[in-house]
Amino acid sequence: MKNRFKEISRAEAVAKLGDLKKAFMDLRFKLVLGHVENPLEKRNLRRQIARLNTIITEFDQGIRKA
Repeated sequence: MKNRFKEISRAEAVAKLGDLKKAFMDLRFKLVLGHVENPLEKRNLRRQIARLNTIITEFDQGIRKA
């Protein structure tokens, strides 16, 4: 399930990126311990992080306007 990131500002994207990175690290630790309900969530978080990195890069290059 894709999250909607089309109408997000740069500041919101940076904040959301920090939250997703923390959630990804927590999920990785849980995967090592073996206490995860949905192991495919790791893939989803990784892809959301990549989408947000792309959006932040577009803001930095001037492709996307605030």
